[in-house]
Amino acid sequence: MSRPIRVAIVGAGPAGIYAADALLKSDAAEAPGVSIDLFERMPAPFGLIRYGVAPDHPRIKGIVTALHQVLDKPQVRLFGNVDHPGDLTLDDLHRFYDAVVFATGATADRALDLPGIGLDGSHGAADFVSWYDGHPDVARSWPLEAEKVAVLGVGNVALDVARILAKTADELLSTEIPPNVHAGLARNRAREVHVFGRRGPAQAKFSPMELRELDHSPTIEVVVSPEDIEYDAGSIAERRAAKHVDMVAATLENWAIRDVGDRPHRIHLHFFESPVEVLGEDGRVVGLRTERTELDGTGNVRGTGRFTDWDVQAVYRAVGYYSDELPKLPFDPVSGTVPNEAGRVLAADGSHQSATYVTGWIKRGPVGLIGHTKGDANETVACLLADHAGGRLPGAVDPDPGTVVAHLREQGVRYTTWEGWHRLDGHERALGAAEGRERVKVVEREEMLRRSGA
Repeated sequence: MSRPIRVAIVGAGPAGIYAADALLKSDAAEAPGVSIDLFERMPAPFGLIRYGVAPDHPRIKGIVTALHQVLDKPQVRLFGNVDHPGDLTLDDLHRFYDAVVFATGATADRALDLPGIGLDGSHGAADFVSWYDGHPDVARSWPLEAEKVAVLGVGNVALDVARILAKTADELLSTEIPPNVHAGLARNRAREVHVFGRRGPAQAKFSPMELRELDHSPTIEVVVSPEDIEYDAGSIAERRAAKHVDMVAATLENWAIRDVGDRPHRIHLHFFESPVEVLGEDGRVVGLRTERTELDGTGNVRGTGRFTDWDVQAVYRAVGYYSDELPKLPFDPVSGTVPNEAGRVLAADGSHQSATYVTGWIKRGPVGLIGHTKGDANETVACLLADHAGGRLPGAVDPDPGTVVAHLREQGVRYTTWEGWHRLDGHERALGAAEGRERVKVVEREEMLRRSGA
């Protein structure tokens, strides 16, 4: 093949951009060259960083700087506001490109089979995150009448939800939150947030830094019960095997032995409490019932038959994200992933689906930090390039870069571009500068498109 390898990447979040970076750094980028188009259903790029990271985590949002450098490359084009499969089907992609990489991530809440989980006042963490991150496709308001709230889960998303619920609106006013989110949080009545984990401190999935940041707010008291600091042989082995586990456990131990202060809002971190039912009256949440658990020697737990009813008026489940099934691709409903072998999509008969690849959370599930998707991308791209070198890619029928542009225009798609992102970015920064902030996020899709010049 004398022309550059044409690759479509569906999803312009970190996973997709890291895949583009791996292609650009490969030997193939020199000869025959690579030509990469990223397709994103949102008008703006950066996926999880823009719409999944809490606004008071600018350190994580700083990853965008590195992603910018990839999208700045002349071999890369961005097409935002393009829906798969609505605007561009898999057949279309295979017609225009030699290979297709899906990096669509996971944006929905994993289901939790718990009596009462469907009551009014029971929410998925992903939905709440989308609201406070200004996602254009969710409602502009959020119900925040509950004074006591339960959060189910002991990962970083649970910490984000608890922290946003417990902070005052004005504490977040220095961040990029849009006006509707600030106005909603200003009406928030939450004073107590209870975070529940069914196992112990050594099994918590918090990152050490994110956990410590929970205690930085001048309005939030973090409370841990000394009774919840317990380890068995399996837990001790986990602490010895992983530094981050030991750091999390040590932080929780320090909080358990200190005196409780008088800051007005409290986040209680509970361990060895397994949710068994969301309690309701007249269709609304009025409490949460948990069963006390105990360690079994291996780091796992068993029930004790002792139950507690907690007075809460809202419940947020932060038990993991779940990916959307993609048309014409196999899907494992248990893991919420596309079956694959090192990134090569596996058809039902176990063979490799021609010229079709996955990376990121749609490949391995929604676990790990953003940086972990680099390894995914490198592995997937290595397989793609090996298939190209081995003559296993059938090749695009219409590889000219102009054909996909013509197709989108024929479909009437108002797509955004990398240049359009710079215009939107400049507008959001100007809004922020007027208020002494770095940026104020634009929420409405139509306004995003207009500011992007689409």
